[in-house]
Amino acid sequence: MDPYSKLQRVKETTENMAKTIASLENDILETLKENTELKVENQLLHEKLDKLTANQPAPEVKTQNGLESLKKIYDSGYHICNMYYGSHRDPDADCMFCLDILDNFGEKKGIKKDGR
Repeated sequence: MDPYSKLQRVKETTENMAKTIASLENDILETLKENTELKVENQLLHEKLDKLTANQPAPEVKTQNGLESLKKIYDSGYHICNMYYGSHRDPDADCMFCLDILDNFGEKKGIKKDGR
């Protein structure tokens, strides 16, 4: 290949690279513009949310002790034992592992097994 042809190829490659760089620059500028708009919108939404939540009373937080929570889960038909935790259980059959957890948890809380 002669030197002139090589020079033409380098020139074409350089022009293509310049077009690619210009295109990337435009894409980056558009992304930065969109990012700035989203930041402003986000800030405005945060301010609006703060105003809305400031005017409302704080919701009551209902607490429940662990034993009651475990009993509700067990009574709704799910295992609470580590062997089958979260799997469905037959409501007509008790799980000795789950009952052991409920009994031991109750004893630690000062509740006797007979419920008194």
